[in-house]
Amino acid sequence: MISFPNAKINLGLHITEKRPDGYHNLETVFYPIPLEDALEIHPLLNANGRSFAFHPSGLEIAGRVEDNLVVKAYLLLKDTFELPPINIHLFKHIPSGAGMGGGSSDAAFMLKLLNERFSLQLTVEQLEDYAAILGADCAFFIRNKPTFASGIGNVFSPIDLSLSGYQLIVIKPDVFVSTRDAFSKITPQQPEFALQEVIKRPVNEWKEYLVNDFEASVFPQFPVIREIKEELYRQGAIYAAMSGSGSSVFGLFAPAVTLPEMKGQCYQLALTNQ
Repeated sequence: MISFPNAKINLGLHITEKRPDGYHNLETVFYPIPLEDALEIHPLLNANGRSFAFHPSGLEIAGRVEDNLVVKAYLLLKDTFELPPINIHLFKHIPSGAGMGGGSSDAAFMLKLLNERFSLQLTVEQLEDYAAILGADCAFFIRNKPTFASGIGNVFSPIDLSLSGYQLIVIKPDVFVSTRDAFSKITPQQPEFALQEVIKRPVNEWKEYLVNDFEASVFPQFPVIREIKEELYRQGAIYAAMSGSGSSVFGLFAPAVTLPEMKGQCYQLALTNQ
């Protein structure tokens, strides 16, 4: 059985306050985009005592196998259900460390795959609860629809938003942005314009009102990320921004225009209704 975990972008991101537990409260809009990994599971024959076998391909996946969120998702459900040994094949196309939620999406889609393949009869709400154990934004990918997120990025409210017909360019520069460092250089504050109101404005007004607070801390450290955003605007983007804490930058373009050729790790996507 195979599925195709997709990425997301952040439309606006405000860091509103630091919590007593050391985390930060934030506001953002998660929007799913059709940039996808491929995830396949099937029975592991001749397991010889193993619970799973993990077969990565595509873009390099750093870290130990046991720390991969797909494996963690399988082991999480295995703690409750009598899951058989399985082969896990993960083809990575969504770049890591890009602020696009690729690992979180893989984990959420693994939960959904296991639920369907082994008839676990978990509800959407139960799947979200399991996903939240794996990461703050994992649960978003269970419903996988445009969502206003608050809290630490784990409190969700559906929003009526469609970018269907727009074209999207996503560029991932060859730099790594530490989320911890990005947060450490942020001064939390209430936004000048409420995100839930800004997102209702026409897309051609977003440039003036829709802000990612992380840009203020990340751009001075990594000027190349700022330069990509500026170049997207020079090339005709209606709106451009860094996604999450970086390092990817995206640009929204009108439906009929010819997309420019951009340097680096670049993805050109046509947005449709999710």
